[in-house]
Order: sequence, then C-alpha cells, then structure tokens
Amino acid sequence: MTRYQHLASLLAERIEQGLYRSGERLPSVRSLSSEHGVSISTVQQAYHLLEDRQLISPQPRSGYFVTQRKAQPPVPQLTRPVQRPVEITQWDAVLEQLTAREEREMVALGSGNADVTQPTIKPLWRELGRIAQYQEPELLGYDSVYGMRALRQQISRLMLDSGCVVSSDDILITNGCHEALSIAIRAVCEPGDIVAVESPSFHGTMQMLRAFGIKVVEIPTDSVTGISVEALELALEQWPIKAVILVPSCNNPLGFIMPEERKRAVFCLAQRFDIAIIEDDVYGEMAYEYPRPMAIKSLDIDGRVLLCSSFSKTLAPGLRVGWIIPGRYLDRALHMKYIGTGSTGTLAQYAVAEFIRNGHYHRHLRRMRQIYQRNLEVFTCRVRQYFPCGICVSRPQGGFIMWVELPENIDLVPICCALREEGIHLVAGSLLSASGKYRNCLRLNYALPVDAALEAALRKTGEALGHVLENT
Repeated sequence: MTRYQHLASLLAERIEQGLYRSGERLPSVRSLSSEHGVSISTVQQAYHLLEDRQLISPQPRSGYFVTQRKAQPPVPQLTRPVQRPVEITQWDAVLEQLTAREEREMVALGSGNADVTQPTIKPLWRELGRIAQYQEPELLGYDSVYGMRALRQQISRLMLDSGCVVSSDDILITNGCHEALSIAIRAVCEPGDIVAVESPSFHGTMQMLRAFGIKVVEIPTDSVTGISVEALELALEQWPIKAVILVPSCNNPLGFIMPEERKRAVFCLAQRFDIAIIEDDVYGEMAYEYPRPMAIKSLDIDGRVLLCSSFSKTLAPGLRVGWIIPGRYLDRALHMKYIGTGSTGTLAQYAVAEFIRNGHYHRHLRRMRQIYQRNLEVFTCRVRQYFPCGICVSRPQGGFIMWVELPENIDLVPICCALREEGIHLVAGSLLSASGKYRNCLRLNYALPVDAALEAALRKTGEALGHVLENT
C-alpha cells in the first residue's frame, strides 16, 4: 500500500470498530499529519479516498465527519441445499446469461469478467505485437498436446507460491480453466456417477456435469469457512461419490478462503474414502492477504488432487490459456485433452510465458489485488447505501465476486429479467445450484470501479429489491 492508502485503511478500521462514531468530527488534516508523521497532502489523499468510499463527508469550514450509515449487513449463514443426488437443470437460464455478453451497452453486474484495462497489462500487448511483427512460423503450427514447455516451466514456478512442488512434465496447458475442469471431470468420472460440490457452485462446472450425465450432491457451505466437512463426510458415507469439486481459495461466488485445517480435513476424507479432489484454483492468486493461500494440491502425497486454473481471472479471459495438474490421472487427462481440442493455440501461450518471465506478471497481480480490494470497499458502501435492510452480504477475502442474500420467500429471477430490459445484467443464485435453489440470491461482480453507469445500475437494483421486499 502507499502511505495514503495505509492511513485510509487505518482510519476506516477505526470507523468500523466504532472509535469514530457516526456523525463524529474527525481529527484535522494538520493533527493527523503530525500524529502519523506524514505530509498534509498524504492526509488529504487519505480523506479523499474515504470520501469516495462514503465513509466520511466534508462540511465547509468544519472539517470531515463520519457519514451517517446503515449498519453493516450480516454475512449469509450456512447454506441448506438438498443433500441427495440430483440431476442438474438450469441450462436455458445459463444460455440466456451467456448471450448477455453480446449486448455491449449492458451493465454487467453479474458477470465473471476481470478488469483488463489496467496499464500493467500493456507489456502483454507489446509481446503480442512483437510476435506479429517478427512472424515466427513455428508459432502458427500445432503445439504439443502437453502445451508449450516454456509456459509450463513458468507455471511450475508460480505454483510454488501455493505450496505445490510440480515439474513442467506434470502440467497440461488447456483452453482456459473451463477445459481444465472438463478434462478433470472426464478423467475421474463416468456417466451415471455422483460427485459432491459446494453449494452454491460455479454454473459452468454444473453444466459440464449435466452434459456428462453425472449427478450431484450439493454440500452445505459457509460463506466464511467454506464447505462443511461434517456434511461432506455424511454424504460420503451415504452415497458412492467419485469426486468432490471445490473452489477453496477466493471462492466463486461466496468469496471465502477455506482455512488450512479445513483443507487438510477435506484431503483426509478424500484419502479415507478413496475419492478424487478436483480443485478449481482460478481465483487463488487474487487473495488480498499475502502470501496467497495454500492449495489443497500442496497436500497431495498420492496424486488424487487434480488442480485446475488459468490466467482468465488474473490477466484476461480472451487469452484462453489455462492448465491442469492431474496427478495420477495424467494418462487419462492426456487422452481427454487429445480427443477434446488436441492442442492449445501457441501465440497466447508464448506471450504469457514471456510476460511472466520478464517479471510483469507479479507486478500486475500486486496492482490488481489492491484495485479489487479497494473496489470491494467502495462497492460494499454502495450496496449498503442503495440496497434495502434485511439482506445478507458476503465479505470476500479475494477475487471480485460478491454474494447477496434476501429472505427465502423472495424470488429474484423475474427481477433479474425485468432489470435486463433496463440494461442491467444480473445473475440469480439459482444458476449456481444443481436443483435451482437460491432464487433469493444474487451474484455481483465488483471488478470495475464504480462509475456513473455502474452507480445508476446499483441504485436501480436496490430500488427493485426494496420494492419486492415491501410487497412480500
């Protein structure tokens, strides 16, 4: 953090703790400058940042005061899905949500897109331009089914931060994390099998399971600590589950980072019942705290964890560059890769490998973590301002996805359809459930800063939610 960001964070923490109460006058710029040994301009920048977050407000000739605010909404409680094998539905709704990407004027509050506008991504553009300029013929040829070795070597180095020691020969490059998950599922499951998933869960994974004829047992999940180990154990005792699919670090859509002891407990269960773990780590690098969370794969002593990830959330989804570390399922994964896409495009692989090798990737990650954490604070303030009382809001520990929960008797699916007609794209929680639960929930994206269009969309959404609560 810069000095002004650090000071703003300190003051925000004092406000949240009640040391500066609602409506109370804050210390003067000069007194804070003296207290913290920083310049007056640093204090002014910190106050401007807190003003943007609507934590404080200026009053002419009087100074800055803590803004009168609604109380912080509670976090969602442990989810309660149907705990028996079910066939997945929701494809029509998912397809409708995907078509919203084509509508350029749509305010995408419900998307999973990262911010690709930051200056730290410019070296990637330069590398892509250099490739085009020098026209190297080998980059237009077929690649190995494993993927480009130079990129696999860079990924093996990146994985050290998550506690994983893997060689480049353990890694397969894929067309994004989507293909990596598809390969992982087909490598360990057959049609008619049963898998366990967190609930709610990523709708893309759900639709893969549906396409492969696999049933799902949804496991209760806490918005702070992740999947219930006790409920997972009970499901494993009751049903012939082949694998469990998890997003344990910066979860989509709840935003939690599963504590290490819970990750170890899940791995021990997998060993005890001899099942595979498919670990979706696509948001793992986006944790706000350093060092980044350990991956369950780092515990893997017998090759039962298939780790899937990509650069879609850290760099850009259009690159379509991901990877899978399939452990003891490598031969099967190679076959699934070959019959699926054969190989992955070489140009993007080469550009990303050079981007990492030249030190740009970690610089970009540091910037994006700061931006998303700052966006979260501003976005949370706007949700608190515009959305009605009586809601629960997750408190993400990384990434850029937030979960909003209304009372269970509220149906937000028709509200999402109505707001889409007004140019606002939302994702109802039912898309993230095998059985169509969570119709009273929303997934929100806070990757982009709150500008006038986004603020207007949040205000309209809050008004619609308030209206439906009043009439229920």
